[in-house]
Amino acid sequence: MSNFWDQQNECMDREAIRQVQLERLQATLNRVYKNVRHYRQAFREIDFVPDDLTDLDHLTRLPLTTRAILRENYPYDMFAVPLREVVRLHAPALTMDKPQVVGFTANDLKNWGMLMARGLSSVGVNNEDVVQVALVPGKLIGPFGLQLGTEQIGASVIPMSVGRLASQSKVMRDFRATAFVSTPTFAMRLIDEMEHQNISVMDLSLKYGIFGSEPWSEATRTELESALRITATDVYGLKEVFGPGLAWECPAKNGLHLFEDHFIPEIIDPQTAKPLPPGSEGELVITTLTKEAYPLIRFRTGDLARIDDIPCSCGRTHCRISRIFKRCDGAIVMRGGSIVPEQVGALLAAENGHIPDYQLLVENRGGQDHLTVLIRISDNIFFDEMGKQRTYMERLHRLVNEFLGWEATIRMVEQGAFDPADRVRDERNLQ
Repeated sequence: MSNFWDQQNECMDREAIRQVQLERLQATLNRVYKNVRHYRQAFREIDFVPDDLTDLDHLTRLPLTTRAILRENYPYDMFAVPLREVVRLHAPALTMDKPQVVGFTANDLKNWGMLMARGLSSVGVNNEDVVQVALVPGKLIGPFGLQLGTEQIGASVIPMSVGRLASQSKVMRDFRATAFVSTPTFAMRLIDEMEHQNISVMDLSLKYGIFGSEPWSEATRTELESALRITATDVYGLKEVFGPGLAWECPAKNGLHLFEDHFIPEIIDPQTAKPLPPGSEGELVITTLTKEAYPLIRFRTGDLARIDDIPCSCGRTHCRISRIFKRCDGAIVMRGGSIVPEQVGALLAAENGHIPDYQLLVENRGGQDHLTVLIRISDNIFFDEMGKQRTYMERLHRLVNEFLGWEATIRMVEQGAFDPADRVRDERNLQ
């Protein structure tokens, strides 16, 4: 049996879950109709008022929310409370002209911490544990939420920067960390660093590894568990909602528990946007039920998943979503973030005056994800002097790496090296 933080709510029967969802959804719809201009206009266009929703099945009548809509309402037009009630703002994609700005009220942060405590407890973390968090603060919203959850449980938290790889294993050993939270890619790098420093896993106190922010395979899980002697579990979140805290994998490793008393999940056909039958793989759509500052109605995540509402062997009754390996919008998820190919194309166009033929090649080398931007040589990109070509490549390299926040490779290739219709070639073995 798994550990529980809030057993009464985590083990509600399905009828009770649906009743809680209906009541909270009705309250959320009334709030956004009153306070968020976009939703008020969208509802009026379909002749809908919140009182029309008397059954959860009516939710599918409402329009979907996309990331483009969030950006169009930059910075605060999607907020459902006055700015004076917002105690925290997060805008990770500041390289974009209009990033998504997410706000939190004090009550939002309280709920987030509680959901993180649920997830951490489900893995096995309790008030005697020491949790080492190696994620990028600022870029990723996760470190703050993990601190909230760890503090609610009463465990100790060690926030670390991923830029300090050499000190991670030393801190892990000396501070006797029992749980480690990072991207799986970073954890694989840490294993190599431990070998370099001659630190044995027998010197560590680790029991749990919690990995997310990018897709990772069962083969990677096996390698992490073997090398670190831990139980490795997955966590799922969205920066538009709570970051991590949306769904957690318990030690049964049979999908990620999504907290249905705070969110309503749907699966739709990514092409038609129509709901799919139970058990189908499709695009995951999320409606928030308790977010005060930044509620979202039928938000398209872009992630492909399945939903299973059969109770888990751990005792939890909330539905589980399958592990996320693919997206339906062409975005690449790696190194704790997502890259939309068109954004890279826009950078190349800014330098060239036009969008060249390009492809994003994603590989995993020794546990580390690598991105190579392949650019096809054409009449518009041809240099008769090596110095000019070198200067051009240096400018592109700087532009792309400033946008990503980490090092990518830029390479010029001949005609026929790739099909320009395929913007992405992902050679990682994720499943």
